[in-house]
Amino acid sequence: FVPPGVLPLCRQPLAWSRARRQPPGPPLAPCRAFSNNKILVELDESSGVATMKFKSPPVNSLNLDFLTEFCISLEKLENDRACRGVILTSAIPKIFSSGLDITEMCGKSTEHYAEFWRAVQEMWLRMYSSNMVTVAAVNGSSPAGGCLIALTCDYRIMVDNPKFSIGLNEAQLGIVAPFWFKDTFVNTVGHRVAERSLQLGFLYPAPEAHRFGLIDELVPEEKLQEKAAAVMAQWLALPDHARQLTKSMMRKTVLDRLVAHREEDIQNFISFISKESIQKSLRMYMEMLKKKS
Repeated sequence: FVPPGVLPLCRQPLAWSRARRQPPGPPLAPCRAFSNNKILVELDESSGVATMKFKSPPVNSLNLDFLTEFCISLEKLENDRACRGVILTSAIPKIFSSGLDITEMCGKSTEHYAEFWRAVQEMWLRMYSSNMVTVAAVNGSSPAGGCLIALTCDYRIMVDNPKFSIGLNEAQLGIVAPFWFKDTFVNTVGHRVAERSLQLGFLYPAPEAHRFGLIDELVPEEKLQEKAAAVMAQWLALPDHARQLTKSMMRKTVLDRLVAHREEDIQNFISFISKESIQKSLRMYMEMLKKKS
């Protein structure tokens, strides 16, 4: 199921390379690796499961290049008949993704804001409508857009560490989470928790996020990938068509709403982010981050 009107990003194709063959020895499960500047994908053809690792130091910020490569990687997996599911995780310790790159929203042209926001929309549309089973293996903090990526997945597992936090904290930056962020959050945690969390821009420590259902399961860090594989196997044990049609039915209303209002949403973003008061808030936030580092 792909919502009508959703088109791939028109970006330059990337070169994908087949993994080197294994040295002589016992036969191993066939595995193909695809890589670009920001994303590493490893596809195990015997299980039909790919692992997509974010590798954009220092904090896997969702800038335009990252979002473009993310969508290209996802599209390649969607079109690969050997792939039935994907586990999303980070190759950088202690951080899943820090969310949208503030520099993409500060001091740029309206044309740039439009291109950037369209890429954010595209990432969400592709993930939320994916035919594949999607599991987020959250191995570090995941604020704002990082949380959104996790929310689009069918199942979320997080490292059991109170130092790692997750949530849609846009309000802390003076930004309003758009309706499709909000809808995804409400569908996960319920209206009351979402309303309070979004208004106050809460970031929840992993145990608290688990308590109200933002995270489905907590595990020790060394067990994260093992648990993600086990969950994936459970979901893939069902006939694909039944699971895919059910997923489509559950998510269609939210997807259709963005598809129908996509251009309006882009214009609303441009109008909002271009306000001097918002630009001032973003500049102050960037200065605060510089001082912390």
